Amino acid sequence: MIFRNPAGAPELACDQCGCRWFDRIKNTCYECGTQVAVEAVAEFDAAVKEFAAREAAASEQACKRDG
Repeated sequence: MIFRNPAGAPELACDQCGCRWFDRIKNTCYECGTQVAVEAVAEFDAAVKEFAAREAAASEQACKRDG
């Protein structure tokens, strides 16, 4: 599950319990032990790239406006 934090950045959460903490060595949720799906990781990676691109575009616009 992906949700947006108050700054708008994506965060990955467990599909089963909603926990946002994962054991990256075992690729499992710390709270319930559910394995993180490959699809969820791919979806999160895409969301991070989209967020980074959006932030870069906003920064560029701000530089043009202020500079």
